[in-house]
Amino acid sequence: MKLLSAYGVALLAAQAAGVAIKHRINGLTLTEHPDAAKRELLQKYKVKALGFNCVSFYVDWALVEGKPGEYRADGIFDLEPFFNAAKEAGIYLLARPGPYINAESSGGGFPGWLQRVNGTLRTSDKGYLDATDNYAANVGATIAKHQITNGGPIILYQPENEYTSSCCSVEFPNADYMQYVEDQARNAGVVIPLINNDASAEGHNAPGTGKGAVDIYGHDSYPLGFDCANPTVWPSGDLPTDFRTLHLEQSPTTPYSIVEFQGGSYDPWGGPGFAACAELLNNEFERVFYKNDFSFQIAIMNLYMIFGGTNWGNLGYPNGYTSYDYGSALTESRNITREKYSELKLLGNFAKVSPAYLTASPGSLTTSGYADTADLSVTPLLSNGTGSFFVIRHSDYSSEDSTSYKLSLPTSAGTVTIPQLGGTLILNGRDSKIHVVDYNVSGTNIIYSTAEVFTWKKFSDSKVLVIYGGSGEHHELSIATKSNVTVVEGSASEITSKQTGKAVVIGWDVSATRRIVQVGDLKVLLLDRNSAYNYWVPQLATDGTEPGFSTQETVASSIIVKAGYLVRTAYVEGADLYITADFNATTAIEVFGAPSNAKNLFINGDKAKYTVDKNGIWSTEVKYTAPDISLPSLESLEWKYLDTLPEIQSSYDDSLWPDADLDKTPNTFRELTTPTSLYSCDYGFSTGYLLYRGQFVATGNESTFLVDPQGGSAFGSSVWLNGTYLGSWTGLYVYSDYNATFDLPQLEAGKTYVITVVIDNMGLEENWTVGEELMKTPRGILNFELSGREASAISWKLTGNLGGEDYEDKVRGPLNEGGLYAERQGFHQPEPPSQNWKSSSPLDGISEAGIAFYSASFDLDLPTGWDVPLYFNFGNSTTPEPYRVQLYVNGYQYGKYISNIGPQTNFPVPEGILNYRGTNWVAVSLWALSSEGAKLESFELSYTTPVLTALAEVQSVDQPKYTARKGAY
Repeated sequence: MKLLSAYGVALLAAQAAGVAIKHRINGLTLTEHPDAAKRELLQKYKVKALGFNCVSFYVDWALVEGKPGEYRADGIFDLEPFFNAAKEAGIYLLARPGPYINAESSGGGFPGWLQRVNGTLRTSDKGYLDATDNYAANVGATIAKHQITNGGPIILYQPENEYTSSCCSVEFPNADYMQYVEDQARNAGVVIPLINNDASAEGHNAPGTGKGAVDIYGHDSYPLGFDCANPTVWPSGDLPTDFRTLHLEQSPTTPYSIVEFQGGSYDPWGGPGFAACAELLNNEFERVFYKNDFSFQIAIMNLYMIFGGTNWGNLGYPNGYTSYDYGSALTESRNITREKYSELKLLGNFAKVSPAYLTASPGSLTTSGYADTADLSVTPLLSNGTGSFFVIRHSDYSSEDSTSYKLSLPTSAGTVTIPQLGGTLILNGRDSKIHVVDYNVSGTNIIYSTAEVFTWKKFSDSKVLVIYGGSGEHHELSIATKSNVTVVEGSASEITSKQTGKAVVIGWDVSATRRIVQVGDLKVLLLDRNSAYNYWVPQLATDGTEPGFSTQETVASSIIVKAGYLVRTAYVEGADLYITADFNATTAIEVFGAPSNAKNLFINGDKAKYTVDKNGIWSTEVKYTAPDISLPSLESLEWKYLDTLPEIQSSYDDSLWPDADLDKTPNTFRELTTPTSLYSCDYGFSTGYLLYRGQFVATGNESTFLVDPQGGSAFGSSVWLNGTYLGSWTGLYVYSDYNATFDLPQLEAGKTYVITVVIDNMGLEENWTVGEELMKTPRGILNFELSGREASAISWKLTGNLGGEDYEDKVRGPLNEGGLYAERQGFHQPEPPSQNWKSSSPLDGISEAGIAFYSASFDLDLPTGWDVPLYFNFGNSTTPEPYRVQLYVNGYQYGKYISNIGPQTNFPVPEGILNYRGTNWVAVSLWALSSEGAKLESFELSYTTPVLTALAEVQSVDQPKYTARKGAY
């Protein structure tokens, strides 16, 4: 099964906090979109490295029960290898199997055949509930097998998704329905706590509300919305301030949980692109909005998304394109080059070492009493004997001003006005800070720190505290000790200190040069924020080489490593310390707290020479020399061409096509306006391109043909009469159907004519509002009119993917193929029978309206030991005639490009779909929507910076080759 929408389940609950779930946890977490990189993501420990401890995952029902009653979760759809990889990595899981998942996925995860179910979706109607039983029993049993009570990693189960909104007089919220869904999980053996995610803090199904109540109440929040076109604009009034109050009203006995908090944004067809979304929801957004969540004493925080991935194989919904990058912390190609990833790491690791956070008492937001200016607001989390936290931000949270301030904070040494040694504190624009008070570093009391805590560790002979601030800021640190302050690294002239009562106060201005001060047995690293991004806290494995789950003991056993791009794991074998890491440049490595029994250092399996300085820091360097990457020229491949629209020829034999002969539709969303149903899902076709052939005998008086096709936002369509092209709808995002009237040539009385209509099905609508039934919005032809004739004069046939719900390719799943002739034949798969096809390139294209299909092979020989993200790039520097492209790589549909809508032109395809050391087959369908034809402007394979990695060689997924398909038409 592919992972879905990447939310980061941030379980901040520290081991000592006693959070009200059976297995206590510490750290943060994540989720993903169905993508082949799911296991690799965990194996690289890019989530674990953030300080997170859990991943939330969806299961897309449409992918595993493409035919009613046939549940198939094997091969690439097998959940169990993912569960095992999570356990290996020490990552807990939050299961979110739906049945409804939303997730910007086709149908919101509902299979297309659900359009035929007589019953309102997501209600207690028997028809709908019966339809869910097989899926719920199967997926529930698999989840139960791997829940924590059976030794697996799954700790929480979400039985519905954003069950919050309704219309159309349906009973809502329906306690019987929710109880049924929960009972499905329990009957399948699920015993772990149930959690929900109200789309907003409405209190639906909270504990204590009766039938259908969950064990832990949670809600979602997307405060900045989805306006990526204006990435610098933070609208006023969108920062939540009442979540703590609502929690105490709605579910005071459970840990405060946001099961989806904004980590990015979707982007529509024709949108500004995900780079703009990443800018809107950037590191500044994280600092302000996530720390605001901390002020509510959040215990479970799940970010949507940390990794989005790719809407491969028609997985996406109509409002989005192939990329599901989402502007997330991890890019679609798995890179961690966005600053928001590093910022998140600072927060995750802080939460991991701050158990007192969950036992403090949150106070109210205030503009007085703590800061000396009303321009700033402070929320206190006051000590219950273990430490206090003060979250500070601008009162106008969108402010870009730099504001000077002083603090008056209650501490164990009395109320202290800070700074004590002179100077002034500064909060820069779109920033927020968490100031700690009486913060326990393994027995050393930090009376206060205005610099923020990244992490701290107790090693065998010392303690290390790592704190950071923004560039140029002034900070102070007060430690309950009478020990002297010694600067053991860096310039002492820029650091001041003074003994005040039973504490020593240290002041400094943040510098890009690291300073280390020694106070008793505590070493304090003074960093600027950008330098802190280069630090990692790998958890030493207690048994073997894998880190295991985060517990009080394993967190305490971590070391601190300065290493640049990524540190994944660390473990000790005998006298050897092993570190696995990724590098995108020559990198200096420093290890703090190497175990006393460790004498040798190995980086990615290679023994490293290192030095040890006076502070016990091990230092070495990893050299980086970019490998010679040679990629084939796609333009120079031996392309073979096939006309993949033979259906427009009057001689074409469509006798094997299904007849569109249903005089009634089971679809309850829209009444028929045609003599027989032309809704594709009524005949089992719910994905990819759709084709219709309407046959009639002419009277000679027909002059126009009107057709109203529906394919979803940004869809396109083309119409032919026999071999004569009539016209196309080239698509706009705002239209999901569009009727057009075409002039006909003079028809010959008594002659048989065939109208061919091709429709780009962009996926099925989601079903977010209960009762609205949008998922049942049909695809196909809504209406047609042949001038001067009754509608019954035309008899229709239709097709989509070969077999419909009896889909041919069980390996790649029920959504991967559409209705093009080449797809129905299986020619998009490796080694098609193209020997006798015409030699022609998609860069030559076709000179008239139609759909061409091109296939070619190429070899890759990329060096092992390197992670090299590859992209297929379509040129779009001019304003070409409108055309649509589907990209197939080794039989997997990995791109849907629309030249006149965009925005996506670059399509990453991961290793595992691509064979990095072997032969690959690429296929392109080129649909020209104008009489001038179309051709690709350019088509290239490119790569981004190679990353030197310890990742084991990626095994390719199954890639069945072409074999002749029985009954293919």
